[in-house]
Amino acid sequence: MPSRPEAREFLRQVGQQADSQIELAEAALMLAVLDRPSGDLDSYRRHLGQLAEDVAARHAGFDDHVAARTAALRETLVNRYGYQGDTQTYEDLQNANLMSVIDRRRGLPVALGILFLHVARIRGWDMVGLNFPGHFLVRLEAAGERIIIDPFRRGLECSAVDLRDLLKATAGAAAELEPEHYAPVDNRSILLRLQNNIKKRVRDAGEHRRAALVLEGMLAIAPEIADLWREAAEMRTELGELKYALQALDRFLLLSDDSQRGEAMALRRNLATKIN
Repeated sequence: MPSRPEAREFLRQVGQQADSQIELAEAALMLAVLDRPSGDLDSYRRHLGQLAEDVAARHAGFDDHVAARTAALRETLVNRYGYQGDTQTYEDLQNANLMSVIDRRRGLPVALGILFLHVARIRGWDMVGLNFPGHFLVRLEAAGERIIIDPFRRGLECSAVDLRDLLKATAGAAAELEPEHYAPVDNRSILLRLQNNIKKRVRDAGEHRRAALVLEGMLAIAPEIADLWREAAEMRTELGELKYALQALDRFLLLSDDSQRGEAMALRRNLATKIN
């Protein structure tokens, strides 16, 4: 099992990779190590490989219809291995840790979505995550056909009516479907969405040190996102780690545009005064 420093180094390498080079499930496992540095990582990798092998066994390869591929995914991940959304203890942090998700066969939509994406892509199938608010979905495409799948609801196909109802349930009764809700999201964004679930929950619980460590992993994989550095500066200030906060704020100022810098410069002057 890799140590936390080894996992951080791996994630820093992810942060330097082109998005298309990111191995989504492997990166998610390394993020899980940061929060749970125990267990046999190779066993989780073997399980991921077994999922792909079982999907291959259930799909002859001659039927390129999207419905047949969806059925193979559902038969394997849901019916055989029992993966589904955790509706009873949704806020449990284990639902966003991929190792724990594999152990429990329960998880958040984005964590389960990573499993669907991993297996589909191993098979060479065209699957993407979608920019749907509040509830992660995936879309599988084959032979000119598309199906939107909800990994949380046992891999069920989503109709336009389902999507509208889901959106109103998560974003409010006035929300309406927009083209951007169907837009694909990249691998880095999926990993950040996964970690945001943990960060929000631990910060709401007052676990600021743990939230800062989660954010550290997010910065490793996405070092060019200015807002993450601003958030890191705020968190480290709360923890009294002013030199770290100042470094994070300097990074934010380097990456941000002019419209974002005024308040940050004032905060920087205040931090520098306290340090000196």
